[in-house]
Amino acid sequence: MKKLYLLFTLVILACNTSAQQETKSDQDFEISKTEEEWKAELSELEFYVLRKAGTEEAFTSSLNNIKEAGTFVCAACSNPLYKTKHKFDSGTGWPSFDRAIEGSLAYSADRKLGYKRDEALCGKCGGHLGHIFNDGPRETTGERHCINGAALDFIPDEK
Repeated sequence: MKKLYLLFTLVILACNTSAQQETKSDQDFEISKTEEEWKAELSELEFYVLRKAGTEEAFTSSLNNIKEAGTFVCAACSNPLYKTKHKFDSGTGWPSFDRAIEGSLAYSADRKLGYKRDEALCGKCGGHLGHIFNDGPRETTGERHCINGAALDFIPDEK
């Protein structure tokens, strides 16, 4: 029985190979830089999140508490991504939005955890922002864009 269980586990793991995964390198982006160029421009955390598809620790981003009117832009290329008016407190510890600025994102499939998640990428430079889930506010889009604060900069609206 143990051998059968081991064989089954190996078959399942083999089915989730990198050949079956969609990657962001398959897409063309307006801004393309080498890894060394990105490392020179981004902080260590920004590089980890945006270029290595990492995740910052929950409840650590100062952007979680921003409520003033403005625009959240890509920390790597300043592409406008989200408006404060579409931000909500999801309780997850990451900045959450129910929609992006139209045309600002690119999408990919992320299967790192063994199941498919919709990955949000900056539509201009391809930087990893976070993931999109269908457990957002039902009264709006129903989407929750769970975005790493390290992937964003905030620009307040002029008064």
